[in-house]
Amino acid sequence: MRKIKITADTRRNIMEDLLKRSPASYGQYEDKVKAIVEDVRIRGDEALFEYARKFDGVTLTADNIEVTESEIEEAYSLVDQKLLEVIRKALKSITSYHEKQKQNSWMTVEDGKILGQRVTPVARAGVYVPGGKAVYPSSVLMNVAPAKVAGVPEIIMITPCGKDGKVYPSTLVAAKEAGVDRIFKSGGAQAIAALAFGTASVPKVDKIVGPGNIYVALAKKAVFGYVSIDSIAGPSEVMVLADETANAHYVAADLLSQAEHDELASAILVTTSDKLADEVEKEIEGYLPKLSRREIIEKSLKNYGYLLVCDNMQDAIDTVNEIASEHLEIVTRDPWETMTHIKNAGAMFLGEYSSEPLGDYFAGPNHVLPTNGTAKFFSVLSVDDFIKKTSIISYSRDALKEVYKDVMQFAECEKLTAHANSVGVRFEDED
Repeated sequence: MRKIKITADTRRNIMEDLLKRSPASYGQYEDKVKAIVEDVRIRGDEALFEYARKFDGVTLTADNIEVTESEIEEAYSLVDQKLLEVIRKALKSITSYHEKQKQNSWMTVEDGKILGQRVTPVARAGVYVPGGKAVYPSSVLMNVAPAKVAGVPEIIMITPCGKDGKVYPSTLVAAKEAGVDRIFKSGGAQAIAALAFGTASVPKVDKIVGPGNIYVALAKKAVFGYVSIDSIAGPSEVMVLADETANAHYVAADLLSQAEHDELASAILVTTSDKLADEVEKEIEGYLPKLSRREIIEKSLKNYGYLLVCDNMQDAIDTVNEIASEHLEIVTRDPWETMTHIKNAGAMFLGEYSSEPLGDYFAGPNHVLPTNGTAKFFSVLSVDDFIKKTSIISYSRDALKEVYKDVMQFAECEKLTAHANSVGVRFEDED
């Protein structure tokens, strides 16, 4: 990890370095992804099965692309019962948290006017679940639970399978527990295209959510507009904001928990204590020999790991708000007070016992979060992502009569005479 004294210039340089990881910076892949997406749009299953053979070495057909009930039953027989219990506990926490986000339709009635908002779920949601370097049943729960709470009538999941045509058992079990209606075997840009446009085998959806590699991210970008998407997510990232009271042993462990995701993940300590920065670096060196994904972690820390030392807490807070990390741990003397000064973060974890993996798996808040500084304007995945809000307007004749001349004047100001006429024609006998 690089230890850097924070100044305005160094902060700017770090931001530039981190933004290299953004899908927006991978233009060299866009043409390839767009070609795949367009091919699936035109040729449907034929293209989907062709890419499965080419990229994944698996033979898919209309007869085996959809996961069967017998495959799900087999998955249950292969998953450890203790893990099944944990999945169910996590799902309960996640569902309970998201239940509090539900919105209701509403109406106001006043002087002949009825104004309101109708809240309805999208008809069909598509969830992409990665299946490459690691298995992610947690992503299944996090993406499906808010859709279920929102009342989405049909949830379609799509995920890569192995060359043997099988999907990770824990992924299938999580999907069944969460309430997925249908599951399909496919990965990469071609899977996103199948969800966006539909094929003979894979139904078209209205919204696509879920993380993936650069090809998945760019495919979601390419189909946005044909369907809605949650976000174009970049690699994972964690930031720890700490003062001299923080436990270096814990801080180092938390930084490593995200660095192990992949080589592009970032792990950043922002601190007012030069001593803590040095202690954390030593702790990291002590942990590395014990960790299974050491090679990935070392590459991540070398490229995107930072120990940022600030003169005071205000400089540290400014740095945190500028970088706008996906995950932010606050380990200061009074983390709740420090939190009030943070404007930009995907999720915040307060205190030394609120380790980031709690949010990944179990606490309840969603782990699908804005990355690459987009926490400045994007939010965590929620029930809101699976609903539509429709405005309702109903005026009586008397209510319209009171304002129709105002409406006409506005329309005429914009030189939209048909707009003005549409209102005025209702009172032409009175003028």
